[in-house]
Amino acid sequence: MSFRLSNREMTVRSRGGGVSFQIRPRTALLILGLSAAVIIAIVFGTGWGEQYISPLGVWQTIWGTGQGEYDFIIMTLRLPRVLVSLLAGAALGVSGAVLQGVIRNPLASPDIIGITGGASAAAVGFLAFLGGTVSIKLLPLAAILGALAVSLLVYALSWNKGVSPVRLVLIGTGLSAAASAATTLMLVLSSDTTAGQAYIWMTGSVYGSTWDDVATLLPAVIIGIPLAALFARSLNAQELGDDTAGGLGVAVQPHRLVLLLISVVLAGFAVSVAGALGFVGLIAPHVARKWAGRPFGALTAVSALCGALLVFLADLIARTVFYPLDVPAGVFTAGVGAPFFIYLLFHNRNRL
Repeated sequence: MSFRLSNREMTVRSRGGGVSFQIRPRTALLILGLSAAVIIAIVFGTGWGEQYISPLGVWQTIWGTGQGEYDFIIMTLRLPRVLVSLLAGAALGVSGAVLQGVIRNPLASPDIIGITGGASAAAVGFLAFLGGTVSIKLLPLAAILGALAVSLLVYALSWNKGVSPVRLVLIGTGLSAAASAATTLMLVLSSDTTAGQAYIWMTGSVYGSTWDDVATLLPAVIIGIPLAALFARSLNAQELGDDTAGGLGVAVQPHRLVLLLISVVLAGFAVSVAGALGFVGLIAPHVARKWAGRPFGALTAVSALCGALLVFLADLIARTVFYPLDVPAGVFTAGVGAPFFIYLLFHNRNRL
């Protein structure tokens, strides 16, 4: 691995030349700073709660060098919850960044084009019709399959000698509304207990997260985010338009399909564990773009870190400020996201 630093760019290249990329020193420092913030969030966030635990106590417990008095609180109750919030936020942040790049629309996100709606409909259907007969551990699988099914339907209905970003948005919005209607109908027909479970899940919450949830999310994040970053050059070219991207040698339609699948998998896994956390996939890429610029390579990393910190902060406020109530984190992401969405509509009114 070799490094070369110029006035504006730092070039990183593998020995064989198979992997190479450029990054601004300022962006590299930003990524390092946000990564440090994530580590701080794990240590300090795990210690905050009804019983405060010092950062040193948290660190010793995590590494197994403590006295064991905090093992249950940290290792069973808090640390899995903190990790799930960070992983889910990272997955949703990158999912939104990919969609905005593919669709070339600043309002694109997993919520808007039906991915979250499909997952929600499948999860509520699972709770309403199979909750008493099938293990609840299969709920994440149902949500992932729902997100994948709706996304494939959106892609199929958008196809006309290729898939255009405008058709994807319009058909995705329509199917999202249909999934929402189906979800509401199932809630009306289900029992009070099932409806209560479904409402909490649909709001978005990491309450009761376990190490199984961490194990569910971690492979998707470890594989999906670097895979999205590998298509950085393709997405940078696609932002110039399909014809220009094709002229630059980009296989536009195959790459678009792969990128959409990456976005669906990331969002599907996040929603399957943390519920329908609204607007994270919309806010995180915009904040990342403001800080890191438009090049998709850096945007991927910064979107992941911004999304992780956003969900973490929402859950931290939810479980500490309103104690003994444990408010779903999705209440706070929606509370921030809805005004932000209106602002984007107003800001981009002449371009939409």
